[in-house]
Amino acid sequence: MASSSDVSNPSGRPKLVLASASPRRLGLLQQAGIEPYALLPADVDETPLKNEGAKDLAKRLARSKAEVARKVARVRDDLKDAYILSADTVVVVGKRILPKAELVDEAAACLRLLSGRAHRVYTSVCLITPKDSVRERLVETRVRFKRLSRDEFERYLASGDWRGKAGGYAIQGLAGTFVIKLVGSYSNVVGLPLYEAAALLDGEGYPVRSSWLDAA
Repeated sequence: MASSSDVSNPSGRPKLVLASASPRRLGLLQQAGIEPYALLPADVDETPLKNEGAKDLAKRLARSKAEVARKVARVRDDLKDAYILSADTVVVVGKRILPKAELVDEAAACLRLLSGRAHRVYTSVCLITPKDSVRERLVETRVRFKRLSRDEFERYLASGDWRGKAGGYAIQGLAGTFVIKLVGSYSNVVGLPLYEAAALLDGEGYPVRSSWLDAA
């Protein structure tokens, strides 16, 4: 477990734990009016297993992150009845799973594969309820990049905007200018498909829209 932090929670509302350190996932939830009570990012090995496909990898990692966060939450008095929400995003070209780029060489290899081609982005969302039931949804989005010029390629690498991003890019950042076609959920590519996440929470009794009037 990397760290935990608390976020304000109005009294009486069910509590939600986000098992992620991603500011993008937190921002997407907040965009939907959903404010986690706590952040419990899970440190899990994200290396694909032998012959593991992108869909199975995303599902396994999202489930693992939720399980790690649950173990921590259930021994805390303030989180023992909390909902646990996690997600994992995988980018794949053909059958090749792209890494979460940390080094410029990794990002460059990703860009070469993505340039002028279509790829798929999978995000698996996992919800563990206060009664420890597990609910999961897997979402696929298809994205096509333009063919990158040498100048675009070099300047994007120099920007550092790719660092820590699955597939070596963030669609909500500079690389959004590379996308010529997207079929499916945009928020899925950012890192959390909002429709599916909200539907999972709503279906299990979490008050997704309880704060909407506060924003009016």
